[in-house]
Amino acid sequence: MDKMKLGIIGCGNISGAYFEGARKTDALEIKTCADINMKAANRQADRFGCQAASVDQLLADLEIELVVNLTVPKAHVEIGLKALKANKHTYSEKPFAVDIDSGCKLKETATKKKLRVGCAPDTFLGAGIQTARKQLDANAIGRPVAGSAFMCGHGHENWHSNPAFYYDIGGGPMMDMGPYYITALVNILGSVKRVAAVTTKAFEERIATSEKAYGLRIPVHTTTHLTGVLEFVNGTIITTIMSFDMWNHGLPCIELYGTDGSMRVPDPNGFGGSVQVAKARGNWDEVPLEFPHNARIIGLIDMVRAIRNDRPHRVNADLAYHVLEVMLAFDKSSQMNQHVEIESTVERPVPLPIGLNEWEVED
Repeated sequence: MDKMKLGIIGCGNISGAYFEGARKTDALEIKTCADINMKAANRQADRFGCQAASVDQLLADLEIELVVNLTVPKAHVEIGLKALKANKHTYSEKPFAVDIDSGCKLKETATKKKLRVGCAPDTFLGAGIQTARKQLDANAIGRPVAGSAFMCGHGHENWHSNPAFYYDIGGGPMMDMGPYYITALVNILGSVKRVAAVTTKAFEERIATSEKAYGLRIPVHTTTHLTGVLEFVNGTIITTIMSFDMWNHGLPCIELYGTDGSMRVPDPNGFGGSVQVAKARGNWDEVPLEFPHNARIIGLIDMVRAIRNDRPHRVNADLAYHVLEVMLAFDKSSQMNQHVEIESTVERPVPLPIGLNEWEVED
């Protein structure tokens, strides 16, 4: 298979993972990178041996078939639509969009132009979540009845060099970290049926104490503590907390409780981790991981191979849109003081086959 030439728009912290991952696969090649800050683009171009260009120049390059969109959340749809207009497939960092209407427009535009849209996270394709999925499908804990999903911390202003956008529209714990958790749960359990939630924020302003942003006063424009219940189409009920307003805690990442046992699912913001199953009154037993541990950008690789071989890709627009609708339902439910029905549904992505090497998917 000939390598697909890609362009990266957005050369911030996360871009390094994509440049590094591209070196591990023969499926793709990063030809060009762009950023509104040309210094950032030139720095990554020099470091990874590609060319730097303006966004318009990158989009005009006929050799580039797919644009990797690593901009801030509020720009994801804008850049995605520009890429589609230039007749290029596009793969975006999470979240898919910051509102339903723009997410729907992106998805519909891609369909009309017969182009592909992909979206992070792809961590559900890692060893931890794939193993958990396999265990559930094999009835290791019986029929899933309930579970929990907790992502709790105290935000980014204490360590991040540019923490402001985490508290802007499109930020907050749900839009920042929720995609990992909700995508993992949808991959394991299927579509969400409805959401009930209460949301709030502890601070109107945050003050950065990280070295590069020290003293920066950050207005908080989004909710920073969200707690709710997800009811899945299959009947499973998941209790959820996503918070930037908590210090120490002892809550697990994800646990699932079935009719015949329980399962501990590893941190979905990673590709490995420990999967444990306890049968009925038995002790916790470690489940061997049967998939590659380190698989960053595997979703992008899967998308490229899927385009080349005319099959569906796993990190697809339908999945990302469904996750977006679920995440936005938390604030909507809190504001309306009622359950919010989820209108979209999505098929669970096809599991990865066993026996693959790292950074490898089937054709």
